[in-house]
Parts: sequence; structure tokens; C-alpha cells
Amino acid sequence: MRTEVLYRPAFAMASVTLDPSEEIRVEAGSMVSMTHGITLDTKMQGGFLKSLARSVLGGESFFINTYRAPAQGGRLLLAPALPGDLFVLDLAGETLMVQSGSFVASGMGIEVDTGWGGAKTFFASEGFILLRAAGTGTLILSSYGAIHDMSLQAGEQVTIDTGHLVAFTEGMSFNVRSVGGLRSTLFSGEGLVVDLAGPGRLLMQTRSQDAFISWLIPHLPQKSSGS
Repeated sequence: MRTEVLYRPAFAMASVTLDPSEEIRVEAGSMVSMTHGITLDTKMQGGFLKSLARSVLGGESFFINTYRAPAQGGRLLLAPALPGDLFVLDLAGETLMVQSGSFVASGMGIEVDTGWGGAKTFFASEGFILLRAAGTGTLILSSYGAIHDMSLQAGEQVTIDTGHLVAFTEGMSFNVRSVGGLRSTLFSGEGLVVDLAGPGRLLMQTRSQDAFISWLIPHLPQKSSGS
């Protein structure tokens, strides 16, 4: 499998070249086009309960699409729903915790499962819900906005708004909490943050979907009472 990211960072699309008979798992709705002869198999990944967990807890599709190249190989074009960048990682027996909604595709050697990293609170619109991507192979993630890649040394700490976190290395210490006290939670415009401590790698996105929705709603036309 060979992957090239086109049109980054605002409207990225992944061009994935598959070897003969090679397969790739793709999140539903992410396929833009495919060459002739590629076949599609849609099924639950890991059985009913794991698929239900991915859908309800992880915010991902209940079904996963598996594309298989024909004898001569093939090519897929993939893109996420939101504008932004794509990030391609080649895992070698590694594990990443991935924010729900960022998974786009993976090689068959990557197992994607649901992990729980916190809960929705009374004052926060976003829950911190994670997918666990583990194994060996290609992993394609999306971001809303550009990707900011960071590495933390042992003991180094950083606090990130959960709406900006894409993924981080499993094993990093993390704690999800609200910002400040009651007044800050209600009026600061912030919801949940996560305190992360190294060593490890983390990926952030430069824009937040929740922040955009909060900005957009007041600007939407209001339905008049007489209509």
C-alpha cells in the first residue's frame, strides 16, 4: 500500500495505491473514487458488540467498508467529511488513541477498537471519546484544519482543548477535566480539556468543530413566529 496526500492542508485527499488483491478498511462515506475492478465488502468489524461500541461510544459508523484490489492492483481516492488535512502513519506494533471522527482508513494489520477516555459532563458539549488503533500497517487520520505534530519528553506536560486533539500515543498519562471553576466553565467558551504527560507523540488540529458550530448557530436565520 502506498499513500499520497493531495491538496493539503485545507482540502486534503488521500490517493491510496493497492497491490494486487490487497485490502484496506475505510470509514463509511470517505471513498471519493476507485479504479475499475476494486470490490467492496461492507460488514461489522469484530462482531455486533464491538461494532455497536464503535458507533455509539466512538462516533464512527456501525459498518466498515473493506475494499479489495483486483489482480492488477488498484487505486482509491479518500477524503473526510470536513475540510482539513490528512495524516498518514505507518505503525509498527504501535498503539494510538484516536479522537472519534478522525479515523479515515487503515491497512488490515490495524485493529480499531473503542476506548473510553472520559464522559460528557453537565457543562460540556463534547465528550472525550477515543478509538484505539493498534497493530502494524498504514493508518490514515483526518483533522479539521491543519495537523500540528508534537513530541513530549518524559515528564513534559501540555493541556489541550479536547476539540483540538486528534491522537496520542497509548501509555501517555492523561486526565480530562473542565476549565477553571464554575464561572470559567459557563462563560469562557471552553468545555473540556485534557492534561497529557510524556513521553509520547500527539497530533492536534488547528480548528475545532465544536467551536465552529458555536460560532455558526447565532448566525443562522431564525424562523419567524408568523411563518
